[in-house]
Amino acid sequence: MWRLKTVHHKASGSASDLEEFKRKRREFEKGLRQARRDRQLISKRLLQNVDEEDSMETGSTPLSPEQVREMIRGVQTGGEEKAVRLASLRKALRNPETQLTFIKSENSMHMLIGQLSAHNAQCQLEAARCLHELSHSNHPSVGQACLPAGPYLLTYLSGQSTKLTELCLYTLGNLCPDSAVVREKLLAQGIVSALANCIHNQRYNLAVVEAVGFTLSQLLQAKDATEKIIPAIMASEIVPHVISALTPDPEFGFGPAIECMWCLHYLVSSNLDNSMLIAQGALSQCSAVLITLGGAVAQGNLEGGIELLIWPLLRCLGNLLVSEGDVMPEDTRLLATLCVFSQAYLHLHPALSRESLWALNNLTAGSRGFCSGLLLLNMVPILIQFLSFSKGINSMALRVLGNIAHHGTEYCVRLTQAGLLTALSATLKMAEPEVVTLSLEVLYMLISSSPQLIEEFTRLNGVALLEAIQYNSEEEHRVKAAYILDHHFPSFSEVESLSS
Repeated sequence: MWRLKTVHHKASGSASDLEEFKRKRREFEKGLRQARRDRQLISKRLLQNVDEEDSMETGSTPLSPEQVREMIRGVQTGGEEKAVRLASLRKALRNPETQLTFIKSENSMHMLIGQLSAHNAQCQLEAARCLHELSHSNHPSVGQACLPAGPYLLTYLSGQSTKLTELCLYTLGNLCPDSAVVREKLLAQGIVSALANCIHNQRYNLAVVEAVGFTLSQLLQAKDATEKIIPAIMASEIVPHVISALTPDPEFGFGPAIECMWCLHYLVSSNLDNSMLIAQGALSQCSAVLITLGGAVAQGNLEGGIELLIWPLLRCLGNLLVSEGDVMPEDTRLLATLCVFSQAYLHLHPALSRESLWALNNLTAGSRGFCSGLLLLNMVPILIQFLSFSKGINSMALRVLGNIAHHGTEYCVRLTQAGLLTALSATLKMAEPEVVTLSLEVLYMLISSSPQLIEEFTRLNGVALLEAIQYNSEEEHRVKAAYILDHHFPSFSEVESLSS
């Protein structure tokens, strides 16, 4: 009766199952997007020029077409003042209306690209900053107007100035989501190979690694990524560098690891075979980083955005476990880590607690070693405590408990000694259909394993509870309750037959 299986965040099954999956996925992603917005991990990134005091100043007043043309002429005839005038133009381009006016002005982009390709390093940097302001626009025509600058932006990814390289990366990353036309053009211009060379050459510069991760994650979120983008990325040398960047640097912070972790998440969640990612160390690296973070969380370290790295790490681990087969080492430290996360974030981020239990379910499904580890580490009482919580936390905890019960009498006795039968008496009364279904399945495994457990359940007034389910619940629950009664409480079934 027990449906032993891993659960993953990938579309599969019937149309109804797919719709249910999409609904639950949307609910979870809503919370996840909110967490990313809280830390400004948004679809477009605007770098501030930290060299200026007015770096946070916005162009609040839009310029007229004539004023924009005058600024363009000023740059073209500026001589030694070109860099200063480009800086003024950059500030003006912070206004969305001015951005549209600028791209419609004659020779505007030609002038900007000319300065970007000039030999004056300061003019190059200011022109790149102007393009970066334009790339932050939500208007699709602005992004398309920036396309002629693409080859220069890509060329400077291998340049000597890391400041310019970082700026070009975020500009390209901002342009990627604008439209399929923009992405296809950048792909044709060689953005994947340029990113591969950049992360290889700058692998020790964490600011650049973070920027590469951001740009790559923008590409990987495209609807056509599986067909047009991921094969090119897998064929490049990017992935090993992405995996090696997953370990956060204590001095620099979590930024590079978070961005690269989302890249890996998008790769793992695609419909491609994950065996290559596993062979390159994705699973072992995710596990190692999670264990390290688990130690920090266990010591009470919940600050600094650590949860923003835990989210995609759990996603990758859980989905990789679906496809890894038997190559996962049975490291009990990983069990302890997942339990630490599920407890630490239970009230702060309930969805993250549920995600931790989801990964724990995939880890223990079919694994006698990991299930034994849960018993050895005395984690069953913790899982039983989760049964009183909603938002999918109780159902995931039931799945893990079912994975343990699946291994037979000894395991079922240990579960019962921890108080699981009593807890099931409560979950069987809950209003959540999935919780009742899973409770009935776990109950069946428990009482099938030992006559003593049948007696224990009877003492808990379990027969009356099953009777109530049999006559007052939905069809699936009635069938399961009747099956349990017929097979393990025949005297009750005979009485019911005579009375009818």
